[in-house]
Amino acid sequence: MRNRTSGIVRQFLIFHRLKQPKLPNKQPFTTMNLVEQAKQAAAYAAVDNHVKDGFAVGVGSGSTVVYAVDRLAELVKTKNFQLECVPTSFQARELIISNGLKLSDLERSPVLDVAIDGADEVDKDMNLIKGGGGCLTQEKIVAANAKSFIVIADYRKRSTQLGTQWTKGVPIEVIPMAYKPVQKKIQEKFGGKAVLRMAKAKAGPVVTDNSNLILDWQFTEVPSSWQNVNQEIMMIPGVVDTGLFINMAEKAYFGMENGQVETQE
Repeated sequence: MRNRTSGIVRQFLIFHRLKQPKLPNKQPFTTMNLVEQAKQAAAYAAVDNHVKDGFAVGVGSGSTVVYAVDRLAELVKTKNFQLECVPTSFQARELIISNGLKLSDLERSPVLDVAIDGADEVDKDMNLIKGGGGCLTQEKIVAANAKSFIVIADYRKRSTQLGTQWTKGVPIEVIPMAYKPVQKKIQEKFGGKAVLRMAKAKAGPVVTDNSNLILDWQFTEVPSSWQNVNQEIMMIPGVVDTGLFINMAEKAYFGMENGQVETQE
């Protein structure tokens, strides 16, 4: 009798255990979760406010732009937006294709309605340091050919003075044969160190989408005029472009720690 009763009890417990709904796995709260939410909020707000049906859109590079592309794809799917997307890098090109967006280029769309891109640092005057991902030249070309250039970033990228938040140096794209002379001239003229960026998953230096190299100029003092510094660096033979985006951005969207989005113009 005891064996029969215990068997019935076991079946009852198993039945009710199977019927209980599974609770979702709770993601542990981390700073990175907060940062990703901030990136998404900034990207969604920028796309919603600046992209319209029929637009040609410059698509930047980096982790924050991933959310912007998600939103563009959503507009195409839910609102039947017709968009042409011009990438700033191989990564951006793959994002456009994988999300089913229409891929274009500056030959077919020489004038863009808007370009949306991230930044490594944005100061109070809307000057930027970009190029942490190595795509600075194509990013600058696309931004320069857009009617409006919109920046998206999380709260960590905001500063009062350019050069105080981003500590890895100003990226400078250089022709391979000239990297050593350029490195020497920058250090002699501006001080600090111009370090050849090395790859992490391959032996040797980082190679850009344009088959060039990158020097990261780690300055010791914040210059009084970034515009003058940018112009002087650009005059050095062998320099393709710099990660200094001066007087280019129209508006910035910052995803904040509290979940809100703040703008700066």
